[in-house]
Amino acid sequence: MKKHSTAYIYLTITTSAWGSLYVVSKFILDQVPIFTLLFLRYLLAGIVLLVVLIKRKPQKIARQDYKYIFIIGVFGYFLSVGAQLIGTKLANASLASLINAMNPISIIIFARLILKEKLTLNKVVAVIAAVTGTYIIIGGASGGGKMLGIILSIISVLIWSLTTVVARRINQKYDSLTITTYSFFIATVCSFPTALYEFATVDIKIFEPHLIYSILYIGIICTALTNLLWNKSLSMIDAGNCSLFYPIQPLVATLLGWLLLGESVDISFVAGAVLIIGGVLSSIIGGQKDPST
Repeated sequence: MKKHSTAYIYLTITTSAWGSLYVVSKFILDQVPIFTLLFLRYLLAGIVLLVVLIKRKPQKIARQDYKYIFIIGVFGYFLSVGAQLIGTKLANASLASLINAMNPISIIIFARLILKEKLTLNKVVAVIAAVTGTYIIIGGASGGGKMLGIILSIISVLIWSLTTVVARRINQKYDSLTITTYSFFIATVCSFPTALYEFATVDIKIFEPHLIYSILYIGIICTALTNLLWNKSLSMIDAGNCSLFYPIQPLVATLLGWLLLGESVDISFVAGAVLIIGGVLSSIIGGQKDPST
């Protein structure tokens, strides 16, 4: 059970940091284009992890397994996250966040179909509670939003969920630090052409102190640390159980928005928080009872 407890700590740190990303993004995305930020965060995260990896000596990847690293880097980190950012920009934020909260459902479905993970009553109850709590906190899908933004948000969820399931398989075979580092550099290469175009056509004041601090936080904490811990967690417990920690993101984002940005919080936040925490605790209790995870 020690392995499970460690994974739960990793997942709580990961999803909490991802939740803080929404707050930090408010300070930076209006001044730095999407793919420029994507390139910088993966480049910075890749360099940080590479330094650690060199000290620990990289694990050798079998030739036939490089395709999984490629899938994680291109589809998971570049296409999925890129589609999510564009979708959030084109659709309204609440709708994009609500769609993103569907990750636990799609991950559990893919994990069942591909990895043959058990679909237990506990998982179903936990998903329903957590997703309902997310819906309450976000306040539903207010506003119209452009259809392209909605479609891209849905595509992002499907790609990330499928990539998570693929990563679960490869993370059981190789060290998560090696996989994450290699995947980051693949995502860096993929985002470079669009970032170069943005940098040439948009006036970006990249060297302003608040932008530098924000990029460092996003690259080191919200990207390098979180994805390393996410991949490590996937090597320790079922992908479906990992996904049930996803709703912690909007919980933390709303709480930080209240503390740092002066955003209002009402009784719906409390109700949603209870459901999300209940869903996560249900996942933890269920995972402890099931030794297969």
